[in-house]
Amino acid sequence: MRLCGDLRIAATRSQGKRVIVWPLRAHVLPAEGRTQVMVWAPKSLHKHAVDRNRLRRLMREAYRLHCEPLKQLESHGSAFHIAIYNMDKQLPDFPQIERAMVKLIAKITTS
Repeated sequence: MRLCGDLRIAATRSQGKRVIVWPLRAHVLPAEGRTQVMVWAPKSLHKHAVDRNRLRRLMREAYRLHCEPLKQLESHGSAFHIAIYNMDKQLPDFPQIERAMVKLIAKITTS
């Protein structure tokens, strides 16, 4: 489910715990209900919209393939608001994003 709403996004970014697995950084905030995720690529690092769109698409796909541990936690009553973004100025390929996403989800579920 997509994280939306200015108040939720601002709360997640300001109060959420930061988890870093290069090249991804996530802000994680415990929440009620369902786990909601937001993926973004900053314009300050990636000037071309094509590059930002590609990065967002890669991160969403990696999350979709490996989100099962978060869904299991959700079924036990633990939900999160998660904001994920890419910190690298270089455009990573999918295997690099996928490895980072697996480690990131593992860190989120264990903490």
